[in-house]
Amino acid sequence: MTLIERLDAYAKMTESALEAALASPNEATYPAIFKAARYSALGGGKRLRPSLLLEFCRVCGGTPEKALPFAAALEMVHTYSLIHDDLPCMDDDDLRRGKPTNHKVFGEATAVLAGDALFNRAFETMLDPAVLQDFSAETVLRAAGYLARAAGMDGMIGGQALDLDSEGRRIPQDMLMQLQRLKTGCLIKAGAQMGCTLGGRADAETLEAAERYADSLGLAFQIEDDLLDIEGDITRFGKPIGSDADKSKATFPSLLGAERCHALVRELTDDAIRAVQHFPDHAFLADLANFLVSRDY
Repeated sequence: MTLIERLDAYAKMTESALEAALASPNEATYPAIFKAARYSALGGGKRLRPSLLLEFCRVCGGTPEKALPFAAALEMVHTYSLIHDDLPCMDDDDLRRGKPTNHKVFGEATAVLAGDALFNRAFETMLDPAVLQDFSAETVLRAAGYLARAAGMDGMIGGQALDLDSEGRRIPQDMLMQLQRLKTGCLIKAGAQMGCTLGGRADAETLEAAERYADSLGLAFQIEDDLLDIEGDITRFGKPIGSDADKSKATFPSLLGAERCHALVRELTDDAIRAVQHFPDHAFLADLANFLVSRDY
């Protein structure tokens, strides 16, 4: 199976799991919140985080299909963060994944509720008693714990707070790296950690390698995203080009210049690939890292 074929398979698996997780008999009574949640959760995207979770589960000896509740949960938390990130009180964006942002379609109040609903549904999905048919309670709690920590004040929310605090001022490189490791990198790392745990191979050496891969990949991914914000094509990128500069956001190109950023993306990608060399079947992970370097969206 090629890289694109496996990515497509993981995306379709995740999409089906999301559709199942977002079903409810209450939808007939108050449909707006379900419609808003589905609009963003099923609105496309690369499905990078759930794909990493499913692949690390596979290479660690597990069955990806059994890990789907966790893959869906991870994507729901990611989607909730995007809905809230786009709000007028945050980044005030009009486009996401090539279509109007959630609050532009459903209003700010419903968008806030949709984000909250997805975050809660993520933990409902992971902690459903049916999941215990495939995993021990200890494994479920450990995997859910990785996601909870990654999404909180010491993770993604902390990164968003740093991002808001840095607007309109120049911050040093180490602070920008910390910001992005928290805001973007934490959920990518959580996917790797959860996948290893669900695959049954979560010893210290394996987790350290997976975390190093995810950390380098996540930082490379964000730097490439910053570059696409100034070099990309809006029809492929899915959101306005130059929006970071318009909002005086701290970005890697503004701090280091585009040439150094391209080189740093390559260095981080090579480090990510080295980190997973000891996995017996690491071809997909290596190919994915290289693929993300050359993306144009």
